[in-house]
Amino acid sequence: MTEQYVLDLQEVDGSQVAVAGGKGAHLGSLSRMECIRVPAGFCVTTDAYRRVVESTPSLDAQLDQLSRVDPDDQEAIRTLSAEIRRTIEGIAVPDELAEAITGALARSGEQAAYAVRSSATAEDLPTASFAGQQDTYLNIVGPAAILRHVSRCWASLFTERAVTYRRRNGIDHRTVRMAVVVQQMVLPQASGILFTADPVTGNRTVATVDAGFGLGEALVSGLVNPDVFTVRHGEVVARTISAKQRAVHALPAGGTREVAIDAQRQEQPALTDAQAVRLVELGRRIEAHFGRPQDIEWCLVGDDFHIVQSRPITTLFPVPESGDQENHVYVSVGHQQMMTDPMKPLGLSMWQLTAMVQMHEAGGRLFVDVTRRLASPASRAALLDLMGRGDPLVRDALETVLEREGFVPSLPDAPAGGPRAGGASDPVETDPAVVTGLIERSQASLAALRREVRTKSGPELFEFLLEAFEEQKRVLTDPLNFKVIMAGMEATWWLNDKLEEWLGEKNAADTLTLSAPGNVTSEMGLALLDVADVIRPHRDVVAFLEGAGNDGFLDGLVKLPGGTEARDAIEAYLDRYGMRCVGEIDITRPRWRERPGTLVPVILDHVRNFEPGAARRRFEQGRQQAQKKEQDVLSRLRALPDGERKADETKGMIDRVRTFIGYREYPKYDIISRYFVYKQALFAEAERLVEAGVLAEQEDVSYLTFEEFRDVVRSKQVDDRLVKQRKDAFRSYQALTPPRVLTSDGEALTGAYRRDDVPEGTLVGLPVSTGTVEGRARVILDMADADLEAGDILVTTFTDPSWSPLFVGIAGLVTEVGGLMTHGAVIAREYGLSAVVGVEQATRRIRDGQRIRVHGTDGYIEILD
Repeated sequence: MTEQYVLDLQEVDGSQVAVAGGKGAHLGSLSRMECIRVPAGFCVTTDAYRRVVESTPSLDAQLDQLSRVDPDDQEAIRTLSAEIRRTIEGIAVPDELAEAITGALARSGEQAAYAVRSSATAEDLPTASFAGQQDTYLNIVGPAAILRHVSRCWASLFTERAVTYRRRNGIDHRTVRMAVVVQQMVLPQASGILFTADPVTGNRTVATVDAGFGLGEALVSGLVNPDVFTVRHGEVVARTISAKQRAVHALPAGGTREVAIDAQRQEQPALTDAQAVRLVELGRRIEAHFGRPQDIEWCLVGDDFHIVQSRPITTLFPVPESGDQENHVYVSVGHQQMMTDPMKPLGLSMWQLTAMVQMHEAGGRLFVDVTRRLASPASRAALLDLMGRGDPLVRDALETVLEREGFVPSLPDAPAGGPRAGGASDPVETDPAVVTGLIERSQASLAALRREVRTKSGPELFEFLLEAFEEQKRVLTDPLNFKVIMAGMEATWWLNDKLEEWLGEKNAADTLTLSAPGNVTSEMGLALLDVADVIRPHRDVVAFLEGAGNDGFLDGLVKLPGGTEARDAIEAYLDRYGMRCVGEIDITRPRWRERPGTLVPVILDHVRNFEPGAARRRFEQGRQQAQKKEQDVLSRLRALPDGERKADETKGMIDRVRTFIGYREYPKYDIISRYFVYKQALFAEAERLVEAGVLAEQEDVSYLTFEEFRDVVRSKQVDDRLVKQRKDAFRSYQALTPPRVLTSDGEALTGAYRRDDVPEGTLVGLPVSTGTVEGRARVILDMADADLEAGDILVTTFTDPSWSPLFVGIAGLVTEVGGLMTHGAVIAREYGLSAVVGVEQATRRIRDGQRIRVHGTDGYIEILD
């Protein structure tokens, strides 16, 4: 029995996380590598931990209690985790465990000094490093002391930090086991940490070495500032040598102590440049062995490096696979689509299959490779202009990459001639019938899809959907479709540029486009006000909705006075807009039709905050404001030199923008309408697989690509391990923030505004809807949590069309992601809201309830209290 409780590190390999924990498995794998020195030792396995836990019934009850604690109740977590630690530390180590551990010590040297280190099964994993969450004890001498510290390592599985970290990462306390690594101490003259990729920028070609004298504890605890060496392509490209006044040394009888460093040594480097380069070479071998960038703890003894830990750097954003060794520059799709959350594999593959350009996946997000467009001067200028008008941060990030000499190849311009992308270059006539025709053709195509998909199932369904994807592309790539969208955008840009030049007025188009006809997204927001009008007179219905706790509330409405009318109004709304939801480009996201309860808080806000007829009045008020603005602008222009020409051109552009700008939102509505049809068909197929016993649950198909799903339907077999791996990966992606621009070196660039025309201390962003408004900030990360009052300012990460119903009840908008022509900006202008988007970390820098002032014309936010 003793062999299952203790394993020599040489017996452990990287696959044995369940037995040796993350740290133990990594060290075992490292100890098998040539040219990598790992201090000798053994691992007290997770079987030993399980043996102790299962023999203590009181611990089982405490774990039950911990699982029920509110994750936000830090005091309860602190108290209960301390109780659990005391319980574990108070358990006597069973005789057979003690014999196994002391036997291993006898073989290694009973009176030698050891490091006793926790190694949890959820530690040092590719998806969660748990760095510093459990305990390590250095220079422990003697069997009794080592047994005592093994118990402390077991108990450290329940530090407050570790418990909170598991809750945030969705890891069940009961599924985690603790192994303990016991290694012979090495007494280094220097030690520290090596990152094989730059932990700040993500650049995989740059390694950083932190180094100090003595044991690494001095660096980890923050006792001293380390020397920092930056190494790239085999040479030190930067170094910072710190004054290292203190170090931690091992004591002969056990334990450690701080010591003062001689004054003449304090500013000497802990490593030579040659040693730093050699250490990085070792790190690159370790990185290649594990297949991902590593955070490595090292010790220098004599002139030999010993590796005492290696874990994945889990904070780096992954790099898309290119299949070559060339340089690549990628632009985030999520920042254009207002959806920076991770997408599940089915959602990713569906968007890739239906997209107009090739897209690359990384970290649960999609990116477009723009390298070739940056390579030739003409296409580069066009791309930078387009990106700059939409999101200046993307343009700045791209320009930063272009400043790196040689990173982007230089190619000649393509031969002149040929039609512009999207169709012939002749402009579309300013005629509302053009928009009407596009919408009618789209609706006919969608109706045919709904009719034909009903008869499809099994492999035939997937073949049909592939044809449907091509039909979707055909509709969206209609040259006229592209020209109408560009006509509205170009007219907006023309009005803003010319009226600022001629009249000195910024963003005049914001007012001129108020209540533009045919905007399906703004109509969606106003239509929910009409639903609120139906519900408002019926007190019993309002009270019922206030207590509605699930998505089955619609059936309950009919039992109440006025409930049938209320249900019919909500159903009619869902018939037209029920395919929408937050993050709607991911087909796996629940739609409003599937979870109508999402709309209830917004409906109730509208019932409280608005009078009957608000939708009609609001639209008419916007139309009149736009008309008044048009008259004002034209009158001022006519008073200028050459004023009649300027006024005539401006009038033509105003008519043009009001004719076409509303259509800007329709193609997305068409796409999402089709997506809901696809989803209903695919998830019906998934339900049949559940009934046949092939799938454990319907949701499992969300973690398969479209092609993998088709293969499961054909073979009636699914790889459950793959589904679990994908679920774990998706969970880890939720902790990552996608960059606007990403290079093949792994460098993540967010861009900067580089403005000097805003007051000091303000939050800078992109002005997208004019005006200045002051109010209470409501920081809302989930639309279902909305609780808004008239005059509030919505602060959130991003807004896709599904957020539009909230816009009718607010005075201003601040988002972290966005551009001039993204959905939130378009609808903010449509409703006359002051809005600033692209404000980095707005949801963290602005507190819920603070009073703020949004300068929508100049693009900054003041925090007033």
